This record gives sequence, C-alpha cells and structure tokens, in this order.
Amino acid sequence: MPLLQTKSIDELLESSEQPEHRLKKTLGPWALAFLGVGIVIGSGIFTVTGTAASGKLKDPGLLQATVLDILLHGQSAASAIGRPGAGPAIVLSFALVLVACLFAGLCFAELASMIPIAGSTYTYAYAILGEIFAWIIGWDLILEYAVANMSVAVGFSAYLQDLGDNLFGFHLPTAIAYPMFAAPGSPAGIYNIPALLITLAVTWVLVRGVKESSEANTTMVLIKIAAILIFTLGASRAINTQNWHPFAPNGLAGVVSGASIVFFTYVGFDAVSTAAEECKKPQRDLPFGIIMTLIICTLLYGSVSLVLTGIANWKTLDPNSAVAVALKNIGYNRIRLVVSAGALMGMISSLLVGQFGQARIWFAMSRDRLLPKAFGAVHPKFRTPHIGTWIAGLLVGIPAGLWDIDTFAELTNIGTLFAFIIVAASVIVLRKKQPERPRSFRVPFVPLLPMLAIVCCVVLMMGLPLLTWIRFVVWLLIGLVVYFVYSRHQTAVNERQ
Repeated sequence: MPLLQTKSIDELLESSEQPEHRLKKTLGPWALAFLGVGIVIGSGIFTVTGTAASGKLKDPGLLQATVLDILLHGQSAASAIGRPGAGPAIVLSFALVLVACLFAGLCFAELASMIPIAGSTYTYAYAILGEIFAWIIGWDLILEYAVANMSVAVGFSAYLQDLGDNLFGFHLPTAIAYPMFAAPGSPAGIYNIPALLITLAVTWVLVRGVKESSEANTTMVLIKIAAILIFTLGASRAINTQNWHPFAPNGLAGVVSGASIVFFTYVGFDAVSTAAEECKKPQRDLPFGIIMTLIICTLLYGSVSLVLTGIANWKTLDPNSAVAVALKNIGYNRIRLVVSAGALMGMISSLLVGQFGQARIWFAMSRDRLLPKAFGAVHPKFRTPHIGTWIAGLLVGIPAGLWDIDTFAELTNIGTLFAFIIVAASVIVLRKKQPERPRSFRVPFVPLLPMLAIVCCVVLMMGLPLLTWIRFVVWLLIGLVVYFVYSRHQTAVNERQ
C-alpha cells in the first residue's frame, strides 16, 4: 500500500550525503548534551512549574477538566474542579515524568544511533512504520515545536519585565509587553513585542551556523545552571515547611495533571536527535547526549520545584514568572536579580534549540517532498536550512505576541507525548523487522520497556484537559487534508512508483 510505503534506512543515509542537502558536521557529545539541557531547562523550570503546581482552579468547566478526572469522578464533578494543581506534590509529578522520559529516552537513543538523520521521530516513522505515519508525526512535530517555542518567547517577555522592575523600577508599556489574548486575571495589551524580537534574533543566529549557535547555547546553559544553583541554595533558607501541607492537595489527579503540564519541557530529547546529521560520531555521541540530558535536567527540576513550593504557598504561584515573583514576595531581591538574568539566558537558549529542531524537521520533510522544496534549501556559505529557519522564526514570533503562555504549553504536551509513543512503538517494530541490523546502543528488555514507555505516555495524556485533546485532533485532521491534497502526490516514493 502506498500509504505504508517506507524508505529504507540505507536509502535515508545515502540521501543525507547528497551535496545539495548535506549539513555541516560540527557537534560532539557534550555539545549535544548542552543542546538537550538548553531546551529542557528553559521556560519550564522558571514558568510552567508554577502553572503545574497551582493548576487552573479559577477556570472550571468540562473542557478544562482532565480526561483522567472525568473518568475518575464523572463529568459533573470534573466540570466543577477544572484542572487540578499538583501543589507541593509537583515533585512527584517530576518523578512520574522522569520514569516516562527514562523509558522514552532509551528508545530515542537506540533509533538515533541507528538512523542519524535530521527529522528525529518523523524520520524513524518513515523508515519503520510508513509514509502516512511519518506525515502524521511530522505534522504533530510542527505543532509541538512551534507552540513550545511560542511558550518560551512569552516567558522571556515576562522575565524581561521582572528584570527591568528589579534593576530600574521600570516596566514597558502594557500595550507592547503583553498579549492581546491573555489568561483571566493577567494583564492584556495589544502585542507582545519582546516575544517577537527575541524570536527573530535567535533565528538570525541559527542561520549563521550550527557551530556558532552551539557555542552560544553552551555559554547560556552554564549561566542558567549557575542561576538555578544560586536559587536553590540561597532561597532554601526561607523554606516554610507549612507550605508543604497538604503535600498533595488534589491527590493522584493533581499529580498526573501536573506531570502532564510540565512534560512539554522534556521535548529536549527530540531536539538532540534532530541534530543527528550535524553530529561528528552519532553512533556514540547521540545516546550520551540524550541520557546525560535526562540526568542533569531531572536533578535541576526536582531541586527547584521543592524549594519553590517551600518558600511560597502553591496557590499563590504566578504562572508566567513563578520563581521571580516568589522571590519578590519574600524580599530576596538580590537572588531574584540573578534568577531573572539566568532565566532570560535559559529561555534564549531554549528558544534557540527549539527553533533549531523545528527547522530540521521541516528540512527532513522537504527533502522527502512532503513539504515544498524551499524548506530544504541549504545556504551555500553557512550550510544551514536558511529559508525554513526564517519561515519558522516568523511563524513562531508573530503568534507569540498575541497569546498567553498556558495556551501554548498544553498543546505542546500532547504532541510530545504522542511523539514518544511513536518512538517506543518503532523500536518494537524494528526489532521484529530487522533484528540483524547493527545497533551501537540497545534498549534492554524489549518489548517490555518500550511498552512501559507507551503506557506512561498514555497516562500523562489522560492528565491533559479535554479541550487540549479536541484541539490536537482538529490539528491532525487538518494535516490529513494537507497530506491527501498536496504531500501524497509530491513524495519521492510515489514518484518512483
């Protein structure tokens, strides 16, 4: 069946070496690890941690209720609750995310070392499951990266305001610093100009070259890790253990809901694998980069969430700049200054890696003719997909000026979880179809471990609001229309047939 036609792994490797599509190989193992940390430790640790802990109790309704709550309590009870917050049990939410990410990360490591091609989950699906699955996951990744990067850009604007307030007592006018469509209770403006400008600046850096982008990212990652350590050590003196009681105010539903919210921050695994074609020794370095990203980020997230819920009541956490506002409320303005500066560096590096990954997904899909050729054009001097990178910058920067951070985070979560399910399933299928193919890294206990990854991801998807599921299904339906009207007739596979 044409829809299930696959591209052989050898064919994919060969096409990546064609001169007009060849990318420059400059990344080593630690550069990959810092790419992962750069996107994982970004907006999530400074912003979405507050959203996950506090929930959305002020905005109840069936569409805002999680699927898990609907199944556990029924439609009427879930409608009254809305989306429950994890409270101090956000630490347990990160533990749940760690388990899911550990399983999924091992699956990513095996496939990335076998198929070191730009495109990540999209490429794996094309090689293992077939063209229609490749298109679905590629379309999903477009949404996943775009809305994740929009979320980071909005968070950057919020922390820029806080830094200006801390240093100079100055705020940008509301009209140009806040989105038009803001969350209830948040300031609303006309257009969030800082969110657009930082996206365009990052896009310019990415077009200039991968090595330069990686070096800039490494510097910013080190700065934000230092800021996180200063926060955890300095603010720990102000912990009030009463803020940890009750520890899990909304029970299991709150823990799962919190995990589902923060899960989008772990899209860094996918971003590491998208850099496969620009890696010097992918068979060795990609597994190292993915696993090291998981270890470093889990330690940092756990320590920040524990201190944050100790210095402030979980109900009072600000969803846009949780750490900075909590420090301001307890009078720790010096640490707040360091954290705000580190947060800005963190968000810039997260945005840089996110935009890098998005452009590589488009590049891979264009090379397979599922997207127009312009997305696969490589700059003659910089050897980067410059046209696709600029288009990605505009498509992220412009909407980021219009909407609030919550809108983007939830859509990213479900897309990330869906991608992880595809990766885990691909490992099982490829072990059956090509057991003899060399694997420099092997997932242990197949098919048990990939199946556990799938189960964890499904549970976390159930912790997302019903409205997010509806939006996700609508996006996939639009994608299928685009595929059958345009992409299916343009692919190289159909052309050969």
